[in-house]
Amino acid sequence: MISRRTGLTATAAALLAGAAGPAAAATRPAPAPAAATRAAQHRLRTDADAIVATGATGVVAEVQSALGSRTASSGTADLADPGTPVPRNASYRIGSDTKTFTATLALQLVGEGRLALDDTVERWLPGTVRGNGNDGTRITVRDLLGQTSGLNDYLAVSPDAAEAFTPEGYHRSRFRSQTAREQVAAALSRPPQWLPDPVGSPGGKRRWGYSNTNYTLMGLVIEEVTGHPWAQEIHDRIIEPLGLRHTFSPGTSPYVPAPTATAYTRFPGEDGFTDTTLAYGGGADGCLISDTHDHGRFLRALMGGRLLRPAQLAAMKETVAADDWIDAPGVRYGLGIAWRPVAGSRGGVWFHGGTHLGVVSESGVTPDGERAATSATFTLRMGGAGQDAQDRAARRLVDRALTGRW
Repeated sequence: MISRRTGLTATAAALLAGAAGPAAAATRPAPAPAAATRAAQHRLRTDADAIVATGATGVVAEVQSALGSRTASSGTADLADPGTPVPRNASYRIGSDTKTFTATLALQLVGEGRLALDDTVERWLPGTVRGNGNDGTRITVRDLLGQTSGLNDYLAVSPDAAEAFTPEGYHRSRFRSQTAREQVAAALSRPPQWLPDPVGSPGGKRRWGYSNTNYTLMGLVIEEVTGHPWAQEIHDRIIEPLGLRHTFSPGTSPYVPAPTATAYTRFPGEDGFTDTTLAYGGGADGCLISDTHDHGRFLRALMGGRLLRPAQLAAMKETVAADDWIDAPGVRYGLGIAWRPVAGSRGGVWFHGGTHLGVVSESGVTPDGERAATSATFTLRMGGAGQDAQDRAARRLVDRALTGRW
């Protein structure tokens, strides 16, 4: 699981200091034939093709509402057999989109009075966040969920971080897992980027900085509050009630179930792609496997008010500026979900997104949960303009799917 920062490829480079087939499309369920419907399906397929045209190997996308859903795929599932289409129900690691699930679970506990946003990390995990200037008495649940803690990202400061961004390093570590506490320990080996103002400080300003460590800690807090593993709570509170049959936590398994597509990564300084389908996926910060249909159903249920009480959904939508996170203007980060303005949409789009080795998840949902668009691109390019173009094309697909006529 990799950071969603715009600086992903730059970070990899600093640490180290395709073939497209014919598009395939399907609908679920099939809407009544009409000119508007045909145009919307054509637009989705065209936008999927546009992602592949940037040099991505394969893409699957879906747009859904109460009226039904339609999917489109483009490119190939396997460069060794370019005629193999990307399955429209492909499973994939959603990466940091997992954070929205974790934040939803935490806010459910807040709504039940078992957890408070102003609770400190020290209260629930005494002695865990200490050393090198790190201070768990200054970091709250709100800071963890909103990425305002100042903690270092364990991915960026781990001793073997540079090695991870090479084909050789990937092959050596793809079956290697870490515990949440090992990840936290890596983050605490360095001084924090900053310390949040003490709880209740008048006029305190919240600084923002993306760190996967925040959600690793949030998972540990959830386990302390509930007495159950994070994965169990995600299943019992979100996955099972919504009937998400293709969404699950794989634990330490590096495998993704079929049907799927090969996840390709171009590492910094490399000309070709490396098959990075096998990989450990982290924990509460980024481990979930899903598909476009389940992911869309989750986003619609969340924004539609079916998972959180009104007060907690409103708290989730309280945002701070998230400059330099992704290459899009006006982005603001809430509690496990972000917002950005979109031309043609009065309410903008709520989203998160996730990046894993070989897979980039891009999605969005309307503020009322009426419509969601989800996509997975089975290509990650660490370096060069190709990844930027791919990301822009994927966001364009989401924006057009959410603002166009059904």
